[in-house]
Amino acid sequence: MHLLLSRLLPASVWRAATPDRLTAVRQFLRFGLVGTAGFVIDTATVYGLRNSLGLYGAGVAAYVVAATGNWLLNRIWTFRGQGPGPAHRQWVRFMLANLVGFVLNRGTYAILIAYMPAAAAQPAIATAAGAVAGMFVNFSLSRRFVFHLAKLER
Repeated sequence: MHLLLSRLLPASVWRAATPDRLTAVRQFLRFGLVGTAGFVIDTATVYGLRNSLGLYGAGVAAYVVAATGNWLLNRIWTFRGQGPGPAHRQWVRFMLANLVGFVLNRGTYAILIAYMPAAAAQPAIATAAGAVAGMFVNFSLSRRFVFHLAKLER
């Protein structure tokens, strides 16, 4: 990953890259890949539950399923070895920290389902837009409050 970043970034940016910044970039890229997997889980769950729960109920259920999957993948890959406490407490912190992202994510989803016929017909549109809307907030809160390094606790 270090080699890839060194080739992607201009030399002037690369010289300013500190180890902490490089770590943040690597984590963000991994967080984005995990988010892509979460999008697939989210969308599949919406499509699987929309007939029984309706689009709004399926959207809420899908968010919980996808967020749990994202927490697990972020725990074992993106932020491996970071974050204090037992797994169940970390999951609760993840879900609480991502409530802001949830509002952005599912708010976007609900607005698009309600006002954009194409999104109601193809919920993947609303799911993708919601995922992007919440991604940056979720990354920041996850990095700071869920998977933080011990040195941040000082």
